[in-house]
Amino acid sequence: MAKTIQAIRGMNDCSPIETPLWQWVENNVRNVLQSYGYSEVRMPIVESTPLFARAIGEVTDVVSKEMYTFWDNDEQLTLRPEGTAGCVRAAIEHGWIYNNEQRLWYMGPMFRHERPQKGRYRQFHQAGVEVFGIANPDIDAELILLTARLWKELGIDQHVSLQLNSIGSLEARKNYRSALVEFLQQHIDLLSDEEKERLEKNPLRILDSKNQALQDVLNGAPKLLDYLDEESRAHFAQLCTLLDEMGIAYEVNPKLVRGLDYYNKTVFEWVTSALGAQGTVCGGGRYDGLVEQLGGHATTGVGFAMGLERLVLLVQEVNQHIAPSRAVDIYVVHTGEGTTLPAFQLAEKLRTNLPHLRTMTHCSGGNFKKQFKRADKVGAKFALVIGESEAQNQQVVVKDLLGGEQQVLAQADVVDFLETAFK
Repeated sequence: MAKTIQAIRGMNDCSPIETPLWQWVENNVRNVLQSYGYSEVRMPIVESTPLFARAIGEVTDVVSKEMYTFWDNDEQLTLRPEGTAGCVRAAIEHGWIYNNEQRLWYMGPMFRHERPQKGRYRQFHQAGVEVFGIANPDIDAELILLTARLWKELGIDQHVSLQLNSIGSLEARKNYRSALVEFLQQHIDLLSDEEKERLEKNPLRILDSKNQALQDVLNGAPKLLDYLDEESRAHFAQLCTLLDEMGIAYEVNPKLVRGLDYYNKTVFEWVTSALGAQGTVCGGGRYDGLVEQLGGHATTGVGFAMGLERLVLLVQEVNQHIAPSRAVDIYVVHTGEGTTLPAFQLAEKLRTNLPHLRTMTHCSGGNFKKQFKRADKVGAKFALVIGESEAQNQQVVVKDLLGGEQQVLAQADVVDFLETAFK
C-alpha cells in the first residue's frame, strides 16, 4: 500500500461539518461590509517579494522570518503574508485611488511560516478593509463602529474589547524611539536575545513583550502619547470624542503599536480573553504614507484585518447555541421502475422555483429504508417520495422528517406546499 500523504503542518482542511459555521461567519462579515457601502476587491495570493519588504518593513518579523518566498525564473515571489500591501499595489496599478476616495474590502488566505498553534496557522484566512483618500478621524471611527456592529451580528460583542492608541508621525516615533531605547538599555538584563535584537532594529515591538517581568518595568517607560506631534494629538482626541459620543467603550493602551512598519496615527485592536494567548481578533490603523512609499501619489489610508480562524473559534467558544443551517432542506427519494426521470424532473423544478432551498436527489440506489437513512444523515427537513404508483399518477409523498407526518400531493402542488412550509 502506498504511503499516505498528509496536509502540510499548519495548513488545515475544513470538513463538511465545519464549513457551514465558516460560511455563516463569512456571510455576516460580507453583509456588514456591504451595508456600509464598501466594495469587494480580489488580489493575487502571490506578489513580488519587494512589495512586502518595502511596505511592511525589512526588520519586521513578518519579512525577516515568516514569509514563504521562492524564485520563479529570475523573479523573487512571495505568498502574501497580509492583504494591505497587495491592495495598495492594485489600487496604484489600476488607478482606483487617483484623486478618488475608495472604501474596499477583501477576504482570503494569507501565509506565514511560524509555529502553528491554536488560532495561529501557516495558512490562515483574513477579511480586510482598506479606505483611501479620507484624512479626518471620522473614517477611523466608522471602521471601529463597523467592527462593533459585526461583533453583535456574530453574538460575540460581550467577549471582545477595544484597545486604542496613537503612534503619531514618523518624526514623533523617531524621537520616542530614542527615549525608549535609552530606557530599555537600563534594563538590558531583562531582555531576551530576540528582544535585544529588536532593541537595535525595531524597539517599539518590545512594548508588547510577553515577558511579565519586562512588562512590569515597561509601566515606568516613556509613553508614546507624550511624544505625539500636535496634528496626531488632535486627530486622536477627535476620534476618542466621537467614539465616546457613539457609546463605544475603549481602553487607551500606550503600549499598542502594531507589528508592521507602515502604521501612523491611529492604531487599534479588538481583543478577547476567551481564546487564551491568541487574544487579538481584529487589528488595524492608519497608514497615510504607504501609497506614496509604494510609488503612488500621496494618499491617506486606513484599514484593518481580522483573522477568520479566530473569529470562528470565538463564536464556537462563546456562542454555542448558534446552529449553522442544515446542508440539505429537501431530499428526493425514489425507487422502482420508471421513477428516476420523474424524481430528477421534480428536483429540477424545485431548484428553479425555490432556489433558496437546498434540494438533493438520491443517486446511489437502494431501498426506501436506506434512502430515508441518508435523508436523515444530511439533515433534510422533508423527504419527497416517488414510487412506481406516484410516478404513474404524477403524485409525490411528502414526509416531514422532523415531525413524522406525511401526505400525498399532486406533483403540481409541491412547490406551493414547500414554499409555505419554509416561510
